[in-house]
Amino acid sequence: MDKVTLHRLNEHKRKKTKFAALTAYDASFARCISEVGIEVILVGDSLGMVFQGNKTTIPVTIEQMAYHTECVSRGNKQSLIMVDMPFLSGTNNSEAIISAKKLMQAGAEVLKLEGELDTCERIRYLTGNGIPVCAHIGLMPQFIHQTSGYKIQGKGKVAYEHLLSKAIAMEKAGAALILLECIPEELAEAIDDSLNVPTIGIGAGSKVTGQILVLYDIIGLTNNLPRFVKNFMENGKSIPEAIEAYDKAVKSEIFPNSENIYSA
Repeated sequence: MDKVTLHRLNEHKRKKTKFAALTAYDASFARCISEVGIEVILVGDSLGMVFQGNKTTIPVTIEQMAYHTECVSRGNKQSLIMVDMPFLSGTNNSEAIISAKKLMQAGAEVLKLEGELDTCERIRYLTGNGIPVCAHIGLMPQFIHQTSGYKIQGKGKVAYEHLLSKAIAMEKAGAALILLECIPEELAEAIDDSLNVPTIGIGAGSKVTGQILVLYDIIGLTNNLPRFVKNFMENGKSIPEAIEAYDKAVKSEIFPNSENIYSA
């Protein structure tokens, strides 16, 4: 399979077909994911919780993200590598470009930023320096203390219109992708319909361009799975078989189904 690029993801958007994404933090899992044909590998700051055992993503440092990105890059065959900018690693343009340089030189091909409308300035600055950006909206784990927990976002008219306008503003600022986490499916569909760039959903229903989950969740290593997650290791599958089952379920639009979707 040819190397996945943003052009390939934009083709999925144009043709209204689906692509799949998974997290990875090391070379072995990256190789498994890539060999199956998953389009995007996210080196997520979720590693702070599932890999390091922290309660939130906030303790993760830029040095740790760069290290795990290097590991994933060595194992990757053809997937596009997207990497989280960790907590407070880019609160202004000068800090953001230093952090971005470390991650891009470690093997990142797209950087993912959580944030409110003021993040548009950094999106514009990074893209102006040749760095593709995925804007992360909805539930933002780095804002967990501000939102008082992991809660569905975008419910109610005001919250709905805020997220819709924020997605549009971030695309205008130069975001190449928009990731939507834990929002009603109706809102995710409205956002996807309003954008020219692909959307990636996690707990955002089935109307987005791509789906992403945490690898550890789909192979049954997480207790008390949230509604939007499915364990693909059932029936004695191996890890590569579980990854392949996830990939096929996303692309055939079997997953997510009504059991995994939040409504307004």
